[in-house]
Amino acid sequence: MKQRGFSLLEVMVATFIMAVAVVALLSNLTTSLRNASRLTDYDRAALMARHKMDELLLVPRLPVMMEGRFLPAESAGLDAGWRARTGIFEFAPGAGPGSQVLERVELMIQFNNAGRTKSFSLEGFRRRYLYPDEPPPGVPAP
Repeated sequence: MKQRGFSLLEVMVATFIMAVAVVALLSNLTTSLRNASRLTDYDRAALMARHKMDELLLVPRLPVMMEGRFLPAESAGLDAGWRARTGIFEFAPGAGPGSQVLERVELMIQFNNAGRTKSFSLEGFRRRYLYPDEPPPGVPAP
């Protein structure tokens, strides 16, 4: 008499193999979702940094040092802040008031990601003219 179907041992081995495969897939899915979340926060911080750099480059007269925090509405809940430093990068010899100079704006962004503080920097350059009340480049301010 021929028997059709699977034995109990065959069913148990197949179930074990399937369980191992499902656990491995779920583990990979969890890791992928965690990485996607980190990348989303980093992308959001990069977009905020570019926006802040554009704002700073449009301000005619920037202080040498400045800092601030991003509003929760701007950052979609990401806890982030920024610090900027400006300075004359390049100028012609004998430059004085009214002379054109190249100014560098350094922007550092800090944000919290999964309990860790991450940071990165951007650098921008712009041309501007020296103001009459501004000391010539290379001469310390009084």
